[in-house]
Amino acid sequence: MPLSFLPRLTLAAGLLLGSASAALAQTTAPNRFVTDSLDSYIRRGMQRWQVPGLAIVVVKDGKVVVQKGYGVREVGKPEPVDANTLFMIASNTKLFTGTALAKLDGEKKINLDEKVIKYLPDYRLYDSLASQVVTVRDLMSHHFGFKTFQGDFTFFKSNLERKEIVRRMRLMKPGGQFRRDYGYSNSGFVTAGEVVPAATGGTTWEAYVQQNLLQPLGMSSTYPASVGFGQRPNIAHAYSNTFGPLAEVAFDNWDNMAPAANIVSNVTDLAKWLQFQLDSGRYQGKQVVPWAALRKTRDANTVITSRKSTIYPMHFITYGLGVEAADYNGKQIFWHTGGASGQVSNVCFVPEAGLGIAVLTNNDNQSFFELLRYQLLDSYLGMPYVDRSAQGLKRKQQAEATQVDPTKELAARVSKKNKPTLPLKAYVGEYENALFGRISVSQKGKQLLVTLPNHPGLTATLDYMDGQEFRATYSDLVFGVMPAKFVVDGDKVKTVELRVNDYVEYDPYVFNKL
Repeated sequence: MPLSFLPRLTLAAGLLLGSASAALAQTTAPNRFVTDSLDSYIRRGMQRWQVPGLAIVVVKDGKVVVQKGYGVREVGKPEPVDANTLFMIASNTKLFTGTALAKLDGEKKINLDEKVIKYLPDYRLYDSLASQVVTVRDLMSHHFGFKTFQGDFTFFKSNLERKEIVRRMRLMKPGGQFRRDYGYSNSGFVTAGEVVPAATGGTTWEAYVQQNLLQPLGMSSTYPASVGFGQRPNIAHAYSNTFGPLAEVAFDNWDNMAPAANIVSNVTDLAKWLQFQLDSGRYQGKQVVPWAALRKTRDANTVITSRKSTIYPMHFITYGLGVEAADYNGKQIFWHTGGASGQVSNVCFVPEAGLGIAVLTNNDNQSFFELLRYQLLDSYLGMPYVDRSAQGLKRKQQAEATQVDPTKELAARVSKKNKPTLPLKAYVGEYENALFGRISVSQKGKQLLVTLPNHPGLTATLDYMDGQEFRATYSDLVFGVMPAKFVVDGDKVKTVELRVNDYVEYDPYVFNKL
């Protein structure tokens, strides 16, 4: 799940340079950037971007040429990140889900182009026509017409079970058009995961992925569950400096949204996943998934952009079944990013070049995990050297120089110590949003406290600013520090509008006072 602070792909591209001789040299000799410069480049980049720990694997022509860790698992402690250190790979889970559904399609247990209601008879969307025609393929193609992350404030870190997430999708009003407008949807992948037990007689998504992908590939340190992650040995702790100095943040629990983001892995195991992808579904000579099925995960279902980039040698980006595709200096590349609280990652493969890359990191407020991938793509695919890390850092610094820190702005408004126009007890009560459900507002001294029953342990402390606006500070840092806006009619409070960090969801929710 990408974040407000999760770095976004910059849709840009540069000149298509490189030569046949350069490409030939790269296939017949070790890559000089990897052998001579990679270690220093990574260490320098980690320092500049404040990344405590990083793990990387590079596969070339069927062989692992780099597989190692850098930095530390936990700030202030000496234990190093190594090739077996576990990270949450978050939305890189989506290609495992897409591959599972494509395998079922190849086995004639489902049809990707069959209507969802064949497998989940009660499935509905907001639009009745879309409800009748939506297919299994649609579930994983991000073209419901939703806005990116729509509904995730309701679902993320909640106690809602998968079936309830699927049911509540009918309450999500799309702002765009079905099968035309791209909007990243985690709930669509949750629904796709529920097709698995429906098609297999009850085998859960977790069990199916374990039995059909992880075990045949020998990915023995990869888990389709994030629960208990903090108790496993050799784990990377999670950090963010979105709202101040670098600080540790709580691990996500993605179990209720598992098919969208739940897998935990390391670069040792991801090397096997990359070898499988690069060998057309084979691993160690055995066909794990038929090529005809695997190929369907890469077919373009949704166009994300068809505009030439101004930074990278790319002209289009499409989305398949859990994987993005683009051109890069004349080669077709496939990749996905993953964002968990305090950890971001990238998994990328270029079959035409026999190249696979995975980068795992434990600071979510940085772009280095992506820029390192681009640097390696440049090196292997014949682009002239440009320091992508320095280039990206310059763009970040230029953007920050023109931006007002919203957290400091809210703090300044609170510091004026204005008095509310109504007594605090007027705001106290129960509120409801049709999609989200109920919340409670109570008085806590000179503050208000919002309790969100569907999100165990999550609260928001409201400090008065001015007008009918309060500063909402969520108890879980990932949800952010945001304005909360009440609407008042006379001396009666009618509604409250709550926002969360863009990592969770972009749009605000309006709750009506009961």
